[in-house]
Amino acid sequence: LTKKAGKLILGFDVVKEALEKKTAGLVLLAKDLSPKSRKEIVLVCEKNGAPYKTLPFTMDEVWYLAGKRAGIIGVSDAGLANKLAQLTDDLIKEESQL
Repeated sequence: LTKKAGKLILGFDVVKEALEKKTAGLVLLAKDLSPKSRKEIVLVCEKNGAPYKTLPFTMDEVWYLAGKRAGIIGVSDAGLANKLAQLTDDLIKEESQL
């Protein structure tokens, strides 16, 4: 839904730019994102006051879902960002109970 609405930002550089311009409301990280990339984007998120969540998906699974292989995903719509944050939390809870 976020992709169809044109509110999905994929990749480190474009997400970083969106964070700095305050146009990204949420950053989602693939579970297999490299520690270096994770550390760098988390610092940018914290500097700009943007929330971030780790998805229970790999970069290949993101590729299947979004059409582009990426470990860092930004959401540029506040309403969609809030809903995705909630759904991500619910999904993580479900996986931890399995």
